[in-house]
Formats: sequence, C-alpha cells, structure tokens
Amino acid sequence: MVTHGSTAIPIFLLSCCIGSFLNVCIYRLPLSLSIVSPRSFCPHCQAAIRAYDNIPLLSYLLLGGKCRNCGAKIPWRYPLVEALTGGVGLALFLKFGFTFAFFSSFGLSAVLIVIAFIDLDHRIIPDVISLPGIAIGFLVAIFGPSVTVKESLIGLLAGGGSLYVVALVYEALTKREGMGGGDVKLLAMIGAWLGWKAILFTLFFASLSGTLIGGGVMLIHKQGRHYAIPFGPFLAFSALAYVFFGPELIDWYLNWGRF
Repeated sequence: MVTHGSTAIPIFLLSCCIGSFLNVCIYRLPLSLSIVSPRSFCPHCQAAIRAYDNIPLLSYLLLGGKCRNCGAKIPWRYPLVEALTGGVGLALFLKFGFTFAFFSSFGLSAVLIVIAFIDLDHRIIPDVISLPGIAIGFLVAIFGPSVTVKESLIGLLAGGGSLYVVALVYEALTKREGMGGGDVKLLAMIGAWLGWKAILFTLFFASLSGTLIGGGVMLIHKQGRHYAIPFGPFLAFSALAYVFFGPELIDWYLNWGRF
C-alpha cells in the first residue's frame, strides 16, 4: 500500500467534491435532465443553491440538513454519497498512489456509486451509464496495465451472458421477470473494466450479500419472496470490493487448498 500522508486530505476533499457532482447525476439522469445546467437547485422549491450552501458535507451540517430557502429536508443520501466518494477516493489513493490504476479504479467506482443509488431510488440502471461504461472499460484494458484486452472481452461476454442466462432460466421457471436488463449490462460493464475473474467474485458476493440483506429486509417489511429488491447495488458494491480485495482473496483461496 502506498502512503502519501501530506496528500491524503486534499484527495479526500477533492473526492467529496466529485461526490457532490455524483449526487447531481443520481438525481437528474433518471429524469432525463441535463447534468451540466442549470446549476444545483432545491428539488422542492426549485431555488438555485448558493455556492456557500453547496460545500460537500460541511454545508449539510451548517444548514441542519434543511434547504435555506424553503426549509425542506435535504435527503441523507447527499452527504452519504459525498462521504462515500471521499472515502473511496482516499482509500484508492492510499492503495495505488498517483497511477493509472488509481484513476481508472476511481472512475469505475464513481460510476458504480451512481448506478447503485439510482437503482435504489428508481429500480432502473440507465443505459446512458452502462453502455458507455462498457466501451470505456474496454478502452481502459487497451491502454492500462492491469487487465488485458482478452480478459476484458471475456469478462464483458461472461458478465452479460451469464446473468442473461440466469434471467432467462428464472423467467422460464417462475413465469416472472426476476432480473432486469440493466443488471445484465451492469455486469457486462464490470467484466469489461475488471476482467473475467471479477465476474466470479462479484456474482458470488453479490448473491451472498443480496440473500442475507434481502432476506432481512423482507422480514422487516413482512413481505414474502415477491418483494422487489434491486440487485444492482449488490453487484456494484461487490465489484467495488473486488477492486480493493478481490485479487488478494482469490490468491488466498487458491493457495489455501495447498496447505
């Protein structure tokens, strides 16, 4: 792990600022709104947010979690996404330093965060994110040192293909759609960025965490197996876990059987 103590705070703050922009994407993309203009505004009263009220994390605390203009509550998601993006950016910097792996991993992480929260809010994964993400992931493999073009291509096909087959089998057995096309494209995108090994890791941990957390949510809401739980967030954060720990865990698992 790389250590750059003097740069850690600026990296965290810059990542939080990027997290603020991710909030714009999370809110506007499902509504087919521009992420460039107009400037940030309150979803309740439509008033433009002043620059000093748009400081990541700090403004939320100073405003008491409410809009200065109308007093409406600011959703907890806004500071959460800023803090999460800041923490991920800092952790990636400490792991990789200023390298190609840092920038590519942070780019993927930002996309995964946006996808996860959009899917939580709207139960959709917009093609405007996943399809360009597939192409960019393939370009990263061409120019980057971590994943080969062959691994990226296999990951793309294996990711999208495996989940597509699962969706078809589930629908044939239950006569209900259990896996959306957005999840298929998301896993294809993850495979394009991280290679085929990431698909095995991501599917396993997403299924495990989805079963545990989803089962708990169903019990809390007293719903049966027909209660809809988005799978995208589990795929997204399992892929993010692979970025940090995946290769090491796979090597440990493969070597464990030799002892």
